[in-house]
Amino acid sequence: MLLEIENMSLHYGRIQALHGISVEVGEGEIVALIGANGAGKSTTMRAISGLRPVSQGTIKFNGKDITKERADRRVIRGISQSPEGRGVFPGMTVLENLEMGCYTRKDKAGIRSDLDRVFGLFPRLAERRKQIGGTMSGGEQQMVAIGRALMARPRLLLLDEPSMGLAPILIQQIFSIITEINQQGTTILLVEQNAQQALSRAHRAYVLETGRIVKSGTGAELLVDPSVQEAYLGVA
Repeated sequence: MLLEIENMSLHYGRIQALHGISVEVGEGEIVALIGANGAGKSTTMRAISGLRPVSQGTIKFNGKDITKERADRRVIRGISQSPEGRGVFPGMTVLENLEMGCYTRKDKAGIRSDLDRVFGLFPRLAERRKQIGGTMSGGEQQMVAIGRALMARPRLLLLDEPSMGLAPILIQQIFSIITEINQQGTTILLVEQNAQQALSRAHRAYVLETGRIVKSGTGAELLVDPSVQEAYLGVA
C-alpha cells in the first residue's frame, strides 16, 4: 500500500475529531472519502499532510512511518494537497501560483515538463498564465490549485472538495481531469461532498460519519448501497 493509516485519532483541544480511523490507498488508485459536513474529512487530509498532529495511531507512506514528520518533508516524499477553499495566492499570477508548487525542486527540465503537463490538462491556465489569481473565477482557481499541487510531482495527490461551489458543467470537467491525472499515473485520495461523482470515479471509497469510518467498499458497491444512496445520493 502507498498510504496506510492505522487507528488514527485526532483532537482539536478537548474535542475529538477522529476516532481511530484506518484507511488504505494503493498505488495507482483513486480512493474517495465521503461524508457530511463536519464528518472529519478535511481533518483527515490535514493529518496526512502534516498540518495537524495526530493524538494516536500511525500514518505510513510507501512503507515509512511519517506520523511525526514535518509537512514540508512529506511534500518532498511525494504527498501534495489541493486544499479545501483552493488557497490560491490572490496577488500572484497563474504562473507564479503554479511555480509555488515546485519550491522543493531543483530539476529545471522536469519543472518545465510538468508545467507543460499542467497546461495540457488545463488549457485555460495556459491562456491566462499572466492573469492575477484573485481575479479568476472559482472554477479557474480550482484548476490553479490542482495544477499547483501537481507541480510538486506527487506520488499521492490529496484533493479536498475539488467541486465545492462550482457549476455543474465545471464539476463534470474537473472530475474528468481528475480521472485523466490518475490515468497518467498519479494516485489520488479524494475528499468530496458530491458523492455521486466521487463514487463514480473511485476504485474504492470510505464513508466517514462523526469522525468514524462506518462503511467501505468499491466505488461501484457504495453507489448501489441503500444506506449510502439515502444519506448521500438523494435516493429515498
